[in-house]
Amino acid sequence: MNTLPRGKDFRPPWPLTSGHLQTMLSSSGVRRRLLPHSAREVLTGAEPVLVDGGEGVRLTGAFTAQRTGGESRGLAVLFHGWEGSVDSTYVLQTGSRLLRDGWDVFRLNFRDHGESHHLNEALFHSCRIDEVVHALGDIVRRWPRPVTALAGFSLGGNFALRAALRAPAAGIPLDYALAVCPIIDPGEGLFSLEQSAPWFYQAYFMRKWRQSLKAKQQAFPQRQYFELAELKQSLRGLTEALVLRHTDFGSLEAYLDGYSVARDALAGMAIPATILTARDDPVIPVGAFEQLQLPPGIELDIAEYGGHCGFIRGADMVSFTDDYIAARFDAIAMATVSP
Repeated sequence: MNTLPRGKDFRPPWPLTSGHLQTMLSSSGVRRRLLPHSAREVLTGAEPVLVDGGEGVRLTGAFTAQRTGGESRGLAVLFHGWEGSVDSTYVLQTGSRLLRDGWDVFRLNFRDHGESHHLNEALFHSCRIDEVVHALGDIVRRWPRPVTALAGFSLGGNFALRAALRAPAAGIPLDYALAVCPIIDPGEGLFSLEQSAPWFYQAYFMRKWRQSLKAKQQAFPQRQYFELAELKQSLRGLTEALVLRHTDFGSLEAYLDGYSVARDALAGMAIPATILTARDDPVIPVGAFEQLQLPPGIELDIAEYGGHCGFIRGADMVSFTDDYIAARFDAIAMATVSP
C-alpha cells in the first residue's frame, strides 16, 4: 500500500492552490463542459435500475458493465453528495475511470435525488441510513462480484462510512470503503457553512435544496411538506423546521447527532477504509478529521490542497481523486483475489 498515491502528492499549479476555487470548480458547469469525453464513458450502455430500499422504499440507480474484454475486477458502488445525483460530474468522472480499469460500476441515487422525488412520499433526510444499507445489499445480491468496493463524496462519503460500519451485521460482503471530504460532525459543519464559509456556498446549497423541496411538493400535492415562509429561512432554520415537522428526532441537535461519524463513532469499523480530505476545504472544517479516533484499518489522509471534493489537477479539469480511488480499489481487488 506504500506505493499508492497520497494526499501529499497532490500539488496543483496556481491558482488551483485556492481551496475556494477548487470547491467552486468541482461542481461547475464550466468543468462539465471542459472535461474530456472519456469522463462520460460510464453513461454509455448504462442500465437504469430501481433498487429495493426495504419497507416499500424504492431508490434509483444506474449499472454499467465493464467492457475491457476480460473478467470484471469487481463491483464499484458510488454515492453522490447532497443535492447531487448519479449524473454529477465527479460521479461520472470517477465511474468512467474505474470502468477503464475493468470495474463494473453502480451509481446510486439517494431518496429525492436525481429526479426520483415521485417514488417515495416521505422526505429525504441524512439519517435514512437503513434504506441505503438495504439498497446496498440489494445491489450486491443482484450483481455479485468477487470484490465490492464503495466510494462516496461529501454527504455520500458520510453515508459510505456509515454503510461500511453496518455492512457486516447486514450480511453485505463489502471489501472496502473510501470517503472523499465526508461530513464528519454535522453540527459543526452546518455552523461552519453558515458562520465561516463565504456566503455563496450556503446560497448554492440552499438554491438546490429549495428546488428539490418544490419538486417534492409537486410530486405529492396532497401533502404539505413546508410552509412557504420556511423556505425563506437560513440553512439551519429550514433544517430545523423540516426535522421537527417530518422526523421523530425532537430537536435539530438530536438529528445532527444521528448522522455524525465524529470522534470514536467509527471505532468499531471492521472493513478497511480510507478517508481523504483537504486542509483547505472551506465547507467541512479539518479539525473534525484531526479529532477522529480510528481503528488501524481506517486510513486518514489529509491533503494540503483540494478544497471540497475538488482536487482538480489543471486545465483538463480532471480530478486527482480518480487515480487515487482507482489505485486503492485495484489494490483491494488484487489483495482479495490473491491466494
